[in-house]
Amino acid sequence: MKKLVALTLSLALAGALAACAPKQTQTPTPAGSDSPSGASPAPASQQPVVINYGISNPWDSLMPYNSPSGSNYSRMVYDKLYDRLAYVHADGALTPRGAVSWESADGGLAVLFHLDANAAFHDGTPVTAQHWADTIIRMTDPDCPTLGRSAFAVLAGTDGTGAAVEGETLGAQAVDELTLKLTFKAVTTPEDFLIDKNREYYVLPTHLMADTPAANTMEMDLWSAPVGSGPCRFESEVMGSTITLSANAGYQLGAPGFDRLVITVMDKSSLLTALIAGDLDYYAIGGSVAADSVSAASDAGLTVLEGTVPNTFYELMLNNETISDPRVRRAMELALDKELLAQQSVGSYGCVTGTSVLPDCASYAGDYNVSYDLEGAKALLEQAGYDGTTYRLACASNRAGLAALMQQQFQEAGIPITIDTVDSATMFSGMADGTYDMGIASHTPSALPLWFVESRFTEKNNIFHVQDLSAYETLIQAVKDAPDPTARQAAVQALEDYLAQERPFVPLWFGTALHVQSPTVSNIDYTSASFSNENVWEWVKQ
Repeated sequence: MKKLVALTLSLALAGALAACAPKQTQTPTPAGSDSPSGASPAPASQQPVVINYGISNPWDSLMPYNSPSGSNYSRMVYDKLYDRLAYVHADGALTPRGAVSWESADGGLAVLFHLDANAAFHDGTPVTAQHWADTIIRMTDPDCPTLGRSAFAVLAGTDGTGAAVEGETLGAQAVDELTLKLTFKAVTTPEDFLIDKNREYYVLPTHLMADTPAANTMEMDLWSAPVGSGPCRFESEVMGSTITLSANAGYQLGAPGFDRLVITVMDKSSLLTALIAGDLDYYAIGGSVAADSVSAASDAGLTVLEGTVPNTFYELMLNNETISDPRVRRAMELALDKELLAQQSVGSYGCVTGTSVLPDCASYAGDYNVSYDLEGAKALLEQAGYDGTTYRLACASNRAGLAALMQQQFQEAGIPITIDTVDSATMFSGMADGTYDMGIASHTPSALPLWFVESRFTEKNNIFHVQDLSAYETLIQAVKDAPDPTARQAAVQALEDYLAQERPFVPLWFGTALHVQSPTVSNIDYTSASFSNENVWEWVKQ
């Protein structure tokens, strides 16, 4: 990836930082006081320290297992109100959060999480392993109308949807007050589980839910003023517009260095402008900024950093039913000048690839990229007896230029395509039902080798319309069953060899985010924020 872009803050801005008010301390008041959620107001003689936080899309629920979209924007809010087991860094490293340590058990089929004894809900109730177990028991109850149940499908005693199976033992148990045991259907390392599922698992205040039947869970008044155990407490909300949180002074990892966090929804194009104007202190997804906006940030005296870990994976989805010959699919990859496409899309902040596995993944087996080869593409098409069929490519409006360049490159190889510009939901729906032959998509990668392929080669999510999934299923299972790192890398290589031969989709490039540093808030972990994971307990408003 490209090297760091560092732009020096101006002297005027440095002077403004020095003049900012110091952090105010805050003492929590008992639950039931007049202050919202038990938060303590700042003394009348002092102004509260407020961080104004921008976000480009609204959250759709304050109940973390009831988000219709399951979007990162909702997760950004949940991450602050509720606690997770661990903090996942951009490079896949893990540090404590709700749990102080973890270890494998039962031959790798279970993980023991040792919880932080200092963790407490915002009403003062200590968080216990039983809270975690009861949360999972309720969410997997078939009567509970949760939208987040699929995250529990990896646990023993659940079906493919994550619902508990009657008569089977659910893989969530409180061994003692501070030890949570999760048991899985297959051998799972703690690291693999946390990297994959950590942002889906939150502990709920089940002591406040005991008298509510599972079927009525989502109707509780609790979700209009939630009580979590995260680094921030709920104060107020204007649905779809603004949510105000206060610092949880008793958070086990430390009190945030501010009094209030005000999250405001605004148009994405306005975020950088608002940061420059001083209306925002920071905005979501690590203050990400497009390459063509770097000069505007620089001219305003802001510092822009390039992320150290790729945060976006770009692919060309292919319909393997309508493009049935793997030679045609491989020809399509050879016909694309990925370097030029990446440059057009993300400037110099992209690295072309032939695999969805991140280069930093311990099981990385090579990039599998093939160089642009127009004549090689034509030769493969001739071998396959390609008849000049015209294919339909779908893309979102922000990728219309990229699609047009792909269309030109395909045409040069003798592959005509038409372009449908649609919204993202329509594109994925059209790929799933076979309307489109191709689609340009991007995804947030993780450090697991199967983060992308595992869920895309199943009967329920065969988005590439592969006619026989058995070979993929066997190779994917071999990766999951590998007993040690060496065996896993070999299994990943066998899978990637097969993917390169069949090319059910075309990997394009990994993109690295650019982050505009806040001029007023320090200690932000920008690169990890790209993974809807923010260390607000370490933030300090200057």
